[in-house]
Amino acid sequence: MRLDVVTIFPEYLEPLNVSLVGKARARGQLDVRIHDLREWAHDKHNTVDDTPYGGGPGMVMKPEPWGEALDEILASGEGEPVIVVPTPSGAPFTQQLAVELSAKPWLVFTPARYEGIDRRVIEEYGDRVDVREVSIGDYVLAGGEAPVLVMVEAVARLLPGVLGNAASHQDDSFAPGAMADLLEGPVYTKPPEWRGRGIPEVLVSGHHGKIARWRRDEAFRRTDLNRPDLIERADPAAFDKHDRAILAALGWSAGEDGRFGRTAGAVEE
Repeated sequence: MRLDVVTIFPEYLEPLNVSLVGKARARGQLDVRIHDLREWAHDKHNTVDDTPYGGGPGMVMKPEPWGEALDEILASGEGEPVIVVPTPSGAPFTQQLAVELSAKPWLVFTPARYEGIDRRVIEEYGDRVDVREVSIGDYVLAGGEAPVLVMVEAVARLLPGVLGNAASHQDDSFAPGAMADLLEGPVYTKPPEWRGRGIPEVLVSGHHGKIARWRRDEAFRRTDLNRPDLIERADPAAFDKHDRAILAALGWSAGEDGRFGRTAGAVEE
């Protein structure tokens, strides 16, 4: 997979040289190219922003350097990339989207600063290629580089051969399939006792079926505690008889539409 990132702070992307992403780059699984937007600014101050039309605080990134940068990058490869625009105004970045993007051969990220990029840039390239405006959460950062690091790591770990165990991501929170609307439960390792705290006996029982069931039950408990909204929007068809029993024990019941809601009178803890 090829990844291009256009930024005014190339040094911010140094973490892409370490850990799983750095190893994937070293192995040739990821071709990451970092571009300094100011290389496409032509005045003596390498200006990439200006005041907004209509007034108001802040600055807006100019269309000319972005246009030249993207034209050159798009012309340098084969096929059409997906352009990913990190912005608080975008669609939520989810595990499902990470899976979708991991299947693309080429991604171009455009982390902005200030008040964002002149809207005409998004419209121009949206007429040419697939452009995704994506948000990593309901908050505002100083720039889009941190979201790029988040998204690249989420996407890269899904590429074949990047994780040491190819099945590692199948039980992740939000993983497509059985975990699509659940959070992963607690995990434990050696020693068997630490500061007077043991581990659930089922985990040393050697009974793989019981262990799998315990892990799924714990996923329901954690989701109920931290993200009940996931249960409310989940597809009931994804739940088996035992799932429904654990949900009932946690105070959930299926309504007339089949969706789960809090049982009348249930008290959330």
